[in-house]
Amino acid sequence: MIATQKNLFSLTAANLMTHTVVMVPEHMSLPCAARLLSQSHVSGAPVVDAQGRCVGVLSATDFLHWAEGGKGHPCCQSAAATYTPAWQIVDPEKLPSNEVRAYMTADPVTAPPATTVGDLAHKMLDAHIHRVIIVKPDGQPIGIVTSTDLLAALVRAEEAHRFQEKANAAAQKEVCHC
Repeated sequence: MIATQKNLFSLTAANLMTHTVVMVPEHMSLPCAARLLSQSHVSGAPVVDAQGRCVGVLSATDFLHWAEGGKGHPCCQSAAATYTPAWQIVDPEKLPSNEVRAYMTADPVTAPPATTVGDLAHKMLDAHIHRVIIVKPDGQPIGIVTSTDLLAALVRAEEAHRFQEKANAAAQKEVCHC
């Protein structure tokens, strides 16, 4: 993610997105997907079909829903015995071997690369999510913008504003010879 000294509100998904996208095939088993997310150090990823189109998102929230009783999935009734009590962490070895598509969040929130930072924030707030999948017109993921990416852009804009204020104050002081 690289955001230059552009005005915060002129930034787009293309400016903020992470270009390296971990993708989960919809037919991957839930334990394999848990390992993939863990090894990639991400808390969620787009789920893609055989053509590489984004058909859902699998995130830590989906695993929590499963552990709570499976979001209505009848195959998840034994979830209570699959996590470590001390840490409440799901044990991938005890996850059901069903395909990811049975547990993912369908209808993913996606956006094109030209989507503004404000629109991205609205999408996240409206859907109560932490990531928007950035896609090509054919629905293939090309990036991800997370809530952390938005916060980082805000902090950089605020730091740039403070720097500019200090530079202006120093210039004013020099002009006034104060």
